[in-house]
Amino acid sequence: MSQTEIELLPGSYDNRTLTDRLLAPITSPPRFLTLLMIPAAFGTLALFGAVAYTFLVGIGAWGNNIPVAWAFAIINFVWWIGIGHAGTFISAVLLLLEQRWRTSLNRIAEGMTLFALVQAGLMPLLHLGRPWFFYWLIPYPATMELWPQFMSTLTWDVAAVTTYTLVSILFFYLGLIPDLAAARDRAKTLRRRRAYGLFALGWRGSARHWRHYRTAQLLLAGLATPLVLSVHSIVSMDFAIAKLPGWHSTIFPPYFVAGAIFSGFAMVVTLVVPLRRVYRLEGIITVRHLDLMAKMILLTGLIVSYSYVSEAFIAWQSGDTFERHITFVTRPLGPFAPVYWLMLACNVVVPQSLWFSRVRKTPLALWIVALFVQVGMWTERFVLIVTSQHQDYLPSSWENYTPSLIDGTLFFGTVSFFVLLFLAMLRFVPFLPIAEQKELLHASKRERTLSPKEAGDVRPAR
Repeated sequence: MSQTEIELLPGSYDNRTLTDRLLAPITSPPRFLTLLMIPAAFGTLALFGAVAYTFLVGIGAWGNNIPVAWAFAIINFVWWIGIGHAGTFISAVLLLLEQRWRTSLNRIAEGMTLFALVQAGLMPLLHLGRPWFFYWLIPYPATMELWPQFMSTLTWDVAAVTTYTLVSILFFYLGLIPDLAAARDRAKTLRRRRAYGLFALGWRGSARHWRHYRTAQLLLAGLATPLVLSVHSIVSMDFAIAKLPGWHSTIFPPYFVAGAIFSGFAMVVTLVVPLRRVYRLEGIITVRHLDLMAKMILLTGLIVSYSYVSEAFIAWQSGDTFERHITFVTRPLGPFAPVYWLMLACNVVVPQSLWFSRVRKTPLALWIVALFVQVGMWTERFVLIVTSQHQDYLPSSWENYTPSLIDGTLFFGTVSFFVLLFLAMLRFVPFLPIAEQKELLHASKRERTLSPKEAGDVRPAR
């Protein structure tokens, strides 16, 4: 085994101690978890209050106006969808590529994906104005023969996000089944044993069960991998097909996908670093895992930076007066210039610190960089959506945008709801995959007993 592979392996555990260690957060939950859930629950109640108020009053309660018809709701939608991309990338793409370092991160990333999709789906639903008619976007055999406009990317958004959500749920639940069985066998009360047993679907760990499990896992991974590219590409088409300056660009699909993985990995780091410290998982989530995630953030950050340069170059070369005005006047010098420069600082300047190994391998420094990336990616969506609308082709219709109290409540409420769902996952299900960690442990022990040549040909079974 190489030194790199050794750095990814769980610490000095055997089967029993590793299972006990990974089940400890749900068998003996720390008290602080309940304390953290209280403010998250209050923030979620504020979200539900803002949603109810929007239902009663309409989206006129938001700061949206003409020409800025898309604002906080679509900003939040694109931001949350992007955060959910790292979960699919870690779970599906890295599984197919047989990357061992995904094992300590995939459950956290998959849960993050599901909870981010819940927040993302809420925003466009409210933006419909009459959300109780959401089924009009679904192609079903209506008696009045009213069909959605299939030339609209908004309709394709529904299909893409729905497919992405269903596949993510299946992938998350499939990976949980062996671990739920372990929690069932270690449950201290009859009620918990029955609850975990119900969701474990009668798992007994037989060879037949494992064969079907592996087949289903690979099939879902193969199905989910194209979604990494398709979902955010379709979201980007919402903008790219519009005739607004700053939007009508063919670079948007790869630009959006890279930005989604960029913000998604940053969110994984934001969640993993505190969990690693609080639950003392340094022997399972190693410094090498943090280093690899930091390199992914650096790589995708460079792609995003290149996209910014390409966007400016295309605007200059196009000779379009309006494109040049948006790119070189409105964004860097207009009323939202501080947001634009904050975006560049967070997305371009701060990630360059990840060139240094010391920053990548220092949990606190990496966590701070990840927070800056989250801020930068949200402000990027703000700059993209608001600045292209508030000064469009008609100077007579130019108007500034100011978010309302309901806008802010919806945003911070979705953050609270996300945190609440994530804390609930920590409380009730193993957030590190026990079966895959034990598989990795057995593979490492097997490889240590082989000669260097034989060990190079051995990989964990998939």
